[in-house]
Amino acid sequence: MYQSQAHIFAFWESRAFYDSFMARSHDRLATTQSGTFKDAQVKLFEYRFDVKTGFEPRFTDTDLIRVALCRVHEERVEHFTLMQEKVWNPAMAGSPGMIRGMFAEAPEQEFLILSMWRSAAEHGKYRTERVERLALRAQTEADIAALSGDIVDLEPSWTV
Repeated sequence: MYQSQAHIFAFWESRAFYDSFMARSHDRLATTQSGTFKDAQVKLFEYRFDVKTGFEPRFTDTDLIRVALCRVHEERVEHFTLMQEKVWNPAMAGSPGMIRGMFAEAPEQEFLILSMWRSAAEHGKYRTERVERLALRAQTEADIAALSGDIVDLEPSWTV
């Protein structure tokens, strides 16, 4: 049996709209999807700042998303956030093929870095050329307690 993983990103205009959906429509919608997936994990992140400029939840001009989930040591949160803004963001923004992205925060020192890329080849150039050097400069290893992530190929028929 073939199994795969899906990432679903939902962007809310405000926390009030999200809370309203959860209180009214969520359970009815979830019931209609019963049995279509297993092992769902849901995390709610709050937008902090753009990666590059002008983040908007539009997926028609991108072929690939890189999503990184980071749990940061409590005493290193301020440093991690500063390094994202001063080291990682300029590097990604200056990479050909990087379209836009966002940096967001959840409780318990968890962060989401979502970046949109024109193609896997363009993202591959960024990774090969820069990640190790940037990680040393930003002292990423000292900041991060746990890191997971994925490269997400977009399914245009899922975009609403």
